[in-house]
Amino acid sequence: MKIIVLPALFLALGLLTACQTRDRGPYLPQTPKTPAYETTERLVLLDPGVQRSVTCSGIQERILPDGRLEVTAQIRNRENRRIELQVNCVFKDINGYSTGDETPFQTLILTENATEHVRFVSMNAQARKFTIRVRQAR
Repeated sequence: MKIIVLPALFLALGLLTACQTRDRGPYLPQTPKTPAYETTERLVLLDPGVQRSVTCSGIQERILPDGRLEVTAQIRNRENRRIELQVNCVFKDINGYSTGDETPFQTLILTENATEHVRFVSMNAQARKFTIRVRQAR
């Protein structure tokens, strides 16, 4: 009896799963599990080591006479050791979309507990927002 019941049970389960309809059609985009800080924040620290070691004590921005955006950030080393960073800036329009104007990463060496100023200037007059990105030097 057990020999007949088990195959019949598997056959019934197979028929039930085969008859299920698959969900087909357009799908909604998946929302990321973590927030996209690069779209909302003015300064983003890209590495866990940088998050422990670096802070920004101030960001100044101004529009130059020719309409370009100038950004100056004060990057501070919080540790008692020398660190080497790379910093760049992505310029965005008034709606927060990149204008295609992204500076190359530049190396910044901070001695113990030092603060350095880093200056960026956009290449065109469309820039009104920005994101400064900081990572460990590679």
